Amino acid sequence: MYDLNPKQKEALNYSEGPMLVFAGAGSGKTRLIAHKFIHLTKVKKLSHDSIFTVTFTNKAADEMKERISRLIEKDINGAWIGTFHSQCSRILRKEIKVLGYNNNFTIYDEDDQYNLVRHILKEFKIYEALYKGIVTRISFLKSSLISPQDFLSTGDGFGFDEKLAKVYVRYQDELKRCNALDFDDLIMLTVKLFKEYRDILEMYQNKFQYILVDEFQDTNFAQYHLLKLLASGHKNICVVGDDDQSIYKFRGANINNIYNFEKDFTGTKIIKLEQNYRCTQHILDVSGAVISRNSKRKNKNLWTEKGRGEKVQFCWFNTYEDEAKYIARVIKEYYLKGTNSYRDFAVFYRVNLQARVLEDALRDNGIPYRIVGGISFYQRKEIKDIIAFMRLALNHGDNVSFRRIINIPHRGIGSATISKIEHEARKKSLSLFDALKLSLKGESFAPAVKEKLTEFVNMIDTFSATKYKSAGDMLEHIYEITGLSEFFEEERKNNIEDLISSSNNKDIKDFIDRISLITNMDEPCNTDCVSLMTLHNAKGLEFPVVFITGLEEGVLPYCKALNNEEEIAEERRLFYVGMTRAKDILWLTGARKRKLYAKLQEQEPSRFLKDVPKECCKWMEKISFNHPIQISTIKQKIKIAENFTIYTTGCRVKHPSWGIGVVRDCYGDGDDAKVMVNFPNIGIKRLAVRFANLEKI
Repeated sequence: MYDLNPKQKEALNYSEGPMLVFAGAGSGKTRLIAHKFIHLTKVKKLSHDSIFTVTFTNKAADEMKERISRLIEKDINGAWIGTFHSQCSRILRKEIKVLGYNNNFTIYDEDDQYNLVRHILKEFKIYEALYKGIVTRISFLKSSLISPQDFLSTGDGFGFDEKLAKVYVRYQDELKRCNALDFDDLIMLTVKLFKEYRDILEMYQNKFQYILVDEFQDTNFAQYHLLKLLASGHKNICVVGDDDQSIYKFRGANINNIYNFEKDFTGTKIIKLEQNYRCTQHILDVSGAVISRNSKRKNKNLWTEKGRGEKVQFCWFNTYEDEAKYIARVIKEYYLKGTNSYRDFAVFYRVNLQARVLEDALRDNGIPYRIVGGISFYQRKEIKDIIAFMRLALNHGDNVSFRRIINIPHRGIGSATISKIEHEARKKSLSLFDALKLSLKGESFAPAVKEKLTEFVNMIDTFSATKYKSAGDMLEHIYEITGLSEFFEEERKNNIEDLISSSNNKDIKDFIDRISLITNMDEPCNTDCVSLMTLHNAKGLEFPVVFITGLEEGVLPYCKALNNEEEIAEERRLFYVGMTRAKDILWLTGARKRKLYAKLQEQEPSRFLKDVPKECCKWMEKISFNHPIQISTIKQKIKIAENFTIYTTGCRVKHPSWGIGVVRDCYGDGDDAKVMVNFPNIGIKRLAVRFANLEKI
């Protein structure tokens, strides 16, 4: 069972005291964590539920559970394996009453936060368009464990802003009134719980005999503080991470956590995992050369037994449209060779603006694709609507869900009626639902409106009082009684029916928690299609063939990072993460002209290309439009033929005498360009492109 290399075995066997494992990209850290979990239960005799194991996505947690169950041939239900948010939710469901909440609290996702903040801004007569920025600022404060009261007393220490403070105080009060928590509250309130109730902390310290943490470089201040509280007694903690893959500073991740671990936990054992199981050596050499330019990092020399593989391809185009068209053609040619499925390909970009032209090119070539990190299934309107009925039935204090569904399906409830309910709720310090029930006892509404509102209240009360066997039963009842089955068009109805089907035999509260904690990165892909995504969304994934587009100054590295050394270092790490997603073939591309923010701009090649070792790359300025360019910042300068036909390995060509063949290799450029072509009835021929009269088909 322990199919591990020497360094992995060393990490496996060390289990007394703190350990920091620097796990290079593709070095088998998931395998290590799974085997360490099993080792702790079999050799150290720890129970499954005494190991606190943290991953960063629900998908990763599910894969971890599945891998462990498969290896030990035993179900591990009850094991504490999950994300920080799911683990803290599990703790708070048991303990939150001491903090003044009910344990049937609702978890608000980002969309719910946006709706609540917009409502508060409207009430305060503050410009509503600021809502996204304010949610981001509040999230930063919470991940720094800065409560509204702390923020009010810090002065300018955390960028104090009077309007922000006002909204933050009201936002937190509204959450409490709704008996709701946002994602950041799950961590912040668990830390608050442990700091204010020492007996509860000690209970969980005793319960969790060992702590395993994946992707440690992505932890923020609050998450690391939580870990230190839990591990402060026995100090049996193993964190696994890679400082070279720290790319989430904008979400609050603090790369210094991985550097400070040795100081915070004296006697830390440090192990480096440097054998890579994913990439070819050429890809490792290129990515390693680029990341080595970051000064503040732990040196790692990744190596592989896969062999050198194909050289990394770099192509520079005249326009971003040429770049997209060429990528689509190359993917099509690989696919037609029969060696790759569409799901083997991924195209990465720095900003979402780059996706549109890529989508157009893929569509024009009849290539199926998906946008990773786009709208999650659980963020679709129809899904959010039916779940809102479920949430309000379980928690009458959920004002966000109330506002969402009070007029769905359409009941003729206008803004004046809703304002009247909100006024009553503020006056009586009640939830909107309870304020409505109270108002219905009087003469506050016109008879027709009162009838509709009474129907709504009775319907929610019916859902609350009914004993359901499963989440699927409850959703099916809601679907039928509310009229949603007649309200939506066919596609949306199909989505709701899929939701109901997937929730059969699932506990209602577990189901609600599960879908509340799902992010768009947890969405599975079961279709054969090319994956398009930002570099940030590429983390944790791998593909046989990867294209990284837009390697230009101002795109990668991004324009907002150009004047800040720390930001440039993070952009370099982002590029490194993208490159190390490629298993076999890596393409790097850029363009001289790119349309960004409605303006066509002249672009210079990315500074990162200067660090790419030319012996590991094929450098090609593939412009088929009589438009030579100069790349002064790249080591390798290439002469460009005025008319350049693009040949790639795997493309099909027709020779006037020998018929149709497949290109096996391309080299040289301009007038010296040569190809090796395999003709089925002739064999392999080496041809000079300018004399061969080849026709690309």
